[in-house]
Amino acid sequence: MIGIRLILYVVGFSVTVVGGVSTIAYLNLFPRGYSIAGYFLFLSHRPEAYLLPIGLLLITISIFLPNR
Repeated sequence: MIGIRLILYVVGFSVTVVGGVSTIAYLNLFPRGYSIAGYFLFLSHRPEAYLLPIGLLLITISIFLPNR
């Protein structure tokens, strides 16, 4: 069981890093005239932006997965 938790944590951490970096990189859209609403609308159409919440979910599952 500890192996599954470790794998879920490492995969979740990796996916979170990729999603977080791309989300931060898209902050460069603000100097180009995007508003907050436009930024989130743009992010909602980018598939890599969904990696951040998916990774956080995997990390949460790995932490709170019950022991057997």
